[in-house]
Amino acid sequence: MVLGLCLTITINSNAQHSQYYPDPDTAIQHRLEEWKDLKFGLLMHWGTYSQWGIVESWSICPEDLGWATGARKKGVADNYQDYVKAYQNLQTTFNPVKFNPEKWAEAAKIAGMKYMVFTTKHHDGFCMFDSKYTDYKITSPKTPFSTNPRSNVAKEIFSAFRNKGLWVGAYFSKPDWSSDYYWWKNFPVSDRNPNYSIPKYPEQWKKFTDFTHNQINELVSDYGKLDILWLDGGWVRKKTDEEVKTNLLDVYEGVRWARNPQSQDIDLPRLVKEVRAKQPKLIVVDRDVPGEQQNYLTPEQEIPKEGLPYPWETCMTMATSWSYVPHDTYKPAKEIIEKLVDIVSKGGNYLLNIGPGPDGELDSNAYTRLKEIGAWINVNGEGIYGSRMYKVFKEGDSIRYTQSKDGKTKYIFLFGFPKEKLSLSEIALSKKSVLQMLGSTKKLIWKQNGNKVEIEVPASLKKVTDYVWVIKVTG
Repeated sequence: MVLGLCLTITINSNAQHSQYYPDPDTAIQHRLEEWKDLKFGLLMHWGTYSQWGIVESWSICPEDLGWATGARKKGVADNYQDYVKAYQNLQTTFNPVKFNPEKWAEAAKIAGMKYMVFTTKHHDGFCMFDSKYTDYKITSPKTPFSTNPRSNVAKEIFSAFRNKGLWVGAYFSKPDWSSDYYWWKNFPVSDRNPNYSIPKYPEQWKKFTDFTHNQINELVSDYGKLDILWLDGGWVRKKTDEEVKTNLLDVYEGVRWARNPQSQDIDLPRLVKEVRAKQPKLIVVDRDVPGEQQNYLTPEQEIPKEGLPYPWETCMTMATSWSYVPHDTYKPAKEIIEKLVDIVSKGGNYLLNIGPGPDGELDSNAYTRLKEIGAWINVNGEGIYGSRMYKVFKEGDSIRYTQSKDGKTKYIFLFGFPKEKLSLSEIALSKKSVLQMLGSTKKLIWKQNGNKVEIEVPASLKKVTDYVWVIKVTG
C-alpha cells in the first residue's frame, strides 16, 4: 500500500467527498483486514435521553434545526435555558434496573453479529462510564443507578460482549456540551461549537484538549481490550486558516450553521499515539475528518451506490431513531438482510443500531429481528463472513455477488426466488464448477448458453430460507 495515498470518491447523496488516507502502521492495516472479515456489528445509543424517548443530545443544541428542535420533549419548558436544565436533570432519575448486558450480547451473537460499538459519551457529555473528570455520569451519586453494583455500564457491556467473542468498540463524542471548557459559562451558546474564541482564550481550549485526552485514556486503560475507538462530532477538527475564513467545513444542507467558525484542534495524532501505546492494535475512526486517524469511513443511514476501494461501514438504525423511542417502527428482517447483502457485496460492513430503553431493556421487536436475522445467517453466513467484492457486485436489481478472499469460491445472492431458470452473464464457470444452494446438499444443474450461464433451481429449494437465497459456486 502506498503511504500517503489519497482516494476521493463521492459516497453520499449530498455529493460530499470523502478522502481516505491509509494508516502507515502495517499492524493497523492488517487489523483492518481482520475487521473487514466481520461484516456485521451492533451500535448502541443509550443515555439519560432514553427516559424522554427523544433524539440523543441534539434537543439541547441551540441551532434552529427542525429535526432537533422538533424532537424536544413537549411541555417541559417555555424557553431554551429551562429546557436544558430539565434535560440535564434527567441524570437524577436515570435508573435502568433491567440492565442485563449478557442478554444483549447473547441476542447479538444469535444474530451473527461479530462486533459492537457502545456510546460511552454522546454530545450532551453524559458519561456512561466512571470518568473521574466529571460528575455528569451514570456512576455519580446524583444518578439513582449509581448504587447498583453494575452502574459502570460501559465496563459491564464491554465485558459481556467480549465474553461472547465479539470485538468491542467505544463510541466517544469529541464535543462535550456539558463541559465548561467547551460551552464556557462566561458566554451564551449559539451553536454546536465552542462559544468563545479559541485564539483569544487558548488556555480554556487547552483545558478541553486535556479533558478529552484524559477521558479517552481512561477508556483504553481501565476497560479491558478495546478493538475500535469510534470518534464522533467531526466538526471538532483542525482547520486551515482558509477553511476557517470561508467556513467551508460548517455547511449542512446548504446552510452555514457555525456562527463562530474556528479551528478546533485537539491534537488527535498525539492522542492516537498515546492510546496505541496501551492498545497497539486499536482501530481509530475519526468520523468525517480526512486523515490517517480515520481508519475506515462511515456513511450514515445510507448505502453507497457502488463498491468502494477502502475500508468502510454503513451505520444505520434498526428502527427510525438512533435512540430509544416508545412504539418505534423496526425494519423487517427481510429488509435488514437485503441491506446486509448489498453492503457486503460492495465491500463494506454493516453496523446496525438499536437504542435501549430507560429501564435498560431492548424493545421486544429488536430481539425478534435479531433472532430472525440469526436464522438466515446460520444457513447463509458462509457467503458473508470473510468475503470480498467480486469483479461486479450485482447483476440486475435483485442479484448480488461476493467471493472468498482467494477468489476460488463465488456466492450468488438472490433477492427473489427464480420462477424459471436463472440466467447470468456476469459469472464465468468451468467444466469443473459445482453449484449448490446453501442449506442444501443438492447439486444444481447448469449449462453454458452463449455468453450466459443457465442454472436450474428446483422449486423445492425455496424452503431452505425465507428470503435471499444463496448459491455457492466452487471449482
